[in-house]
Amino acid sequence: MRCAGSIGVLFLLLLTATAAVPEKTNVIVFQEDDRFGGWPANNGIWSWGNEIVVGYTLGYHLENPSGGHSIDNKRPIEPRQARSLDGGLTWKTEVPSYLNSEGKEAKPQSNDAAIDFTQPNFAITFRMQGSSHGYSHFYWSNDRCKTWKGPFALPTLNRKGVFARTDYLINGTQDMTIFVTASRDEGGEGWPACLRSQDGGKTWEQQSWIGEQPAKGGYAIMPSTVRLSDTELFTYIRCRSAKTETPTRWWIEPYRSLDNGKTWTFEKQNTIDNAGNPPHMIKLKDGRLALTFGYRRAPYGIRARLSSDGGRTWSPDIILRDDAANWDLGYPRTVLRDDGKLVTVYYFNDDKKPFRYIAATIWEPSKR
Repeated sequence: MRCAGSIGVLFLLLLTATAAVPEKTNVIVFQEDDRFGGWPANNGIWSWGNEIVVGYTLGYHLENPSGGHSIDNKRPIEPRQARSLDGGLTWKTEVPSYLNSEGKEAKPQSNDAAIDFTQPNFAITFRMQGSSHGYSHFYWSNDRCKTWKGPFALPTLNRKGVFARTDYLINGTQDMTIFVTASRDEGGEGWPACLRSQDGGKTWEQQSWIGEQPAKGGYAIMPSTVRLSDTELFTYIRCRSAKTETPTRWWIEPYRSLDNGKTWTFEKQNTIDNAGNPPHMIKLKDGRLALTFGYRRAPYGIRARLSSDGGRTWSPDIILRDDAANWDLGYPRTVLRDDGKLVTVYYFNDDKKPFRYIAATIWEPSKR
């Protein structure tokens, strides 16, 4: 009887460790033979009701014998965006207006005109020259990403590089807080920083570093941040262990600020071991938080967690899908539809064809 009871308890624990989503729809955002579609988290997502725009990177497929990303770095790699007008069910690919006829971006300039961050059709995207070199800039749009103004330079923070992805909070008409990654002292990614503009994006002032500078070979990058109150911010950050640690580890970890981003406290108890993938976090209509991330350990896929107390405790992993062929996936971005459903966009692969593509899962964050 003891043995049977122990097995029963173990079975219940396994059931509660992860949970499948009872109502979900998987759709294709972009897929084409011999192409590599990837990394929505490096670009951004925006929504207006059922109209959704997501950015991604488009390259050419090339198997990497060393085990890295299957992308041909010797052929063109360009930004793209996809637009849905029906809440994420169907998508159409677009070329961002900031690219010239050769697929190149202009040289960043200073921004001398204040931006109204509260325009109803406003969007902003933060871009980097590279993930281990160069600096960053931004574009903004007031027509739902149909046309973009820019590029406008971000400050260098007196670092060897600044590597921005799109993570921002609108505080007021000309008031915005952004979260970027800067280089470590020796160069390369990364150490996250909080910046703020109170003059419509003409100037940016650093508010803080988030966490301690990672040790050599390690990184803390790609924050995803929500506002919980007038003064409380909460963020998750992607991390890698130091060069001296064997084997290498990857995870995501949370920090909380109670003074609008001036100081941050690490909350170790909610670290998530997902084997290397950036997080994305949004607030739902009922105040809960939804956190999505790629899972680069078998069974490979996309997962989520929900929190009803501002990220202090979380649900077990919710499996959005676990049918990927290998680890090269994820980088999700999620938006909330008016009907309360979530649309999570990510890059993915399966065993039907080797090519990476952009997919989305539309799912219901039921009460848990």
